[in-house]
Amino acid sequence: MKLLWLQASGCGGCTQSLLGDGARQGVLQRLAAAGVELISHPALSEASGAEALEELRAAAAGSLPFDILCVEGAMLRGPNGSGRFHMLSGSGEPMIEWVRRLAARAQVVVAVGTCTAFGGINASGDNLTEACGLQFDGAEPGGLLGADFRALGGLPVVNVTGCPIHADWIVDTLMAIAAGAFAESDLDDLQRPAFYSEQLVHHGCPKNEFYEFKASAMKPSDLGCLMENLGCKGTQAHADCNTRPWHGVGSCIRGGFSCIACTEPGFEEPGHPFMETPKVAGIPTGLPLDMPKAWFVALAALSKSATPKRVRESATRDHPVALPKAAKKRGRQ
Repeated sequence: MKLLWLQASGCGGCTQSLLGDGARQGVLQRLAAAGVELISHPALSEASGAEALEELRAAAAGSLPFDILCVEGAMLRGPNGSGRFHMLSGSGEPMIEWVRRLAARAQVVVAVGTCTAFGGINASGDNLTEACGLQFDGAEPGGLLGADFRALGGLPVVNVTGCPIHADWIVDTLMAIAAGAFAESDLDDLQRPAFYSEQLVHHGCPKNEFYEFKASAMKPSDLGCLMENLGCKGTQAHADCNTRPWHGVGSCIRGGFSCIACTEPGFEEPGHPFMETPKVAGIPTGLPLDMPKAWFVALAALSKSATPKRVRESATRDHPVALPKAAKKRGRQ
């Protein structure tokens, strides 16, 4: 399958993450082995300037066939729906018009990153640029292409979310599409591939012992759970970051940072500082998605009362308290 990659309004971070893929075989080699041929990419293709523009014109006209359209970056509809806040260089036309024309010729359309899926960082604040996603405007269906859009292959836009995306999420999605093993039933309610969105960032979290005993960090660099005081949304964010480490080695939480739920619509405006946890009567307003809230509150009280001294003390330190020594066995050796 032939892949055309278009860069809309964004930082290019998803491409950078893709190129950092930790697999021993390079990402382009992995895609090629799966039968995916990259015919155009703003950062990776040899063509540039007028030559690259001619490729896009040919693709939009149908004389350069392609199967998969990947779009990275938000759709800027402003001012007043004209799209002229983002013109494709040298073409004299808004990027949103190019996206519409190319999407109409694609067998599959993939939104690469949360900006392309929902609007993301571009849509924060007053959203003066009228940024939106390909088929969502925030959490609401619609976006640039409309809620009823279907690519020629029958799928809605496939939203590979993340800010940036995990390299494996996009590679595995493209490989499944190329193998003919990807259907609408493989998407969740926000059109994200379920193979990664059916998990929570919380699953596999290296701080889970602290979470279980509700032994919380109080400041950055503390080892404890980041949920209660430092804004971590790992129990609410759909992604497998901790069971599938980024580039094979890490995740935000493994690096000591709170999860900001970057795979979710509206993550860019949580209504509070990212590293603070909003609370009501001392209870975080954002509670885990995988259990009833009343259960969590009751279990939290029980857990805190049973917290081992080692775990409680380690939670507010930057290095763990040593484990107790093993008890010596009595009697015959």
